[in-house]
Amino acid sequence: MNHLLLIVAVPVLATAFAAHVQYPRQTSSFLYPAQSKRIRTQEKIITDCMTVWSEEGHLYYKSSTNDPTVCGIYIIAKPEQTVHVYFDYVDVPCNTGGLIAFVDGWELNGQLFPNEQDHPKSINERFFEMCGTKKHKQILKSSQNAALIQYRVPRRGNGFSFYVSFIDNPTPCNILMADISDVHTLRNYGKPVNCSLTMLYPAQVKILALGVGLGHEQKRTLTERETGTIHKCDKRGLPDFVQVGGGDGLAQLSMIDSICGTNSEPENAVETIMCGVTTVRLVSSGQFHNAVTVAVTPPDVEATPSLVCEQ
Repeated sequence: MNHLLLIVAVPVLATAFAAHVQYPRQTSSFLYPAQSKRIRTQEKIITDCMTVWSEEGHLYYKSSTNDPTVCGIYIIAKPEQTVHVYFDYVDVPCNTGGLIAFVDGWELNGQLFPNEQDHPKSINERFFEMCGTKKHKQILKSSQNAALIQYRVPRRGNGFSFYVSFIDNPTPCNILMADISDVHTLRNYGKPVNCSLTMLYPAQVKILALGVGLGHEQKRTLTERETGTIHKCDKRGLPDFVQVGGGDGLAQLSMIDSICGTNSEPENAVETIMCGVTTVRLVSSGQFHNAVTVAVTPPDVEATPSLVCEQ
């Protein structure tokens, strides 16, 4: 399947991301298709080719030119939420080359968050494309707190509108972090999955608590002992570990270490990742009930970098 390709450099998106969102202009109410009650929502007319949005709301786009450029609306919710999208109006004729795509995650320069190894769905299952004038009744859902609407509307006067709602997620796995400073806990909930915490900017990462693999069985007991932090766990052939690293894009990340074990005390070391993307990745075999708590802060200008990526 040939998906829309939106070329956006990570630093460019990170700037808009940090600015954070274009705030809504007015408030109205709507009857969400999956609900019986009327709820308040924000109204937003999309005017920029690249928009970052973090509110529930009703968004509109109408093309003012015949430009065939592919644009994107990057939606981000809180870490413990998923994104639901419902298109209530579509006027994007297929014969003009118009197309709308819903992406389960974010796409930057053909690279996806979460990546293929960390997402429960295949690549094709993460894209839903549409064109024409028929209203789609399907509610499109993300698997994590990030989703993307890509669109190409090459005829003036055509456009679309859709509702965005955020739904509580009791088992968040992959998280796109919006704040520059925060504390998060990644868990696998006893499943054979990979979970990640990703920031689109350089950051310092400190491990506050670790319970991954060795000494952290599925059935915890009172005699469970702390092993301390074990390093280079992947090279030791251990199936469960935490990786810390980064890169200039969402693909081909460089990992500086892999750790595992049980340690309730904060690590003394702080990893300073001077890359466009910073990632903490929890790899789980399903044999253990894993959890890692990390603190993320902006880089200290006087700190020695643990990893530097070419710009």
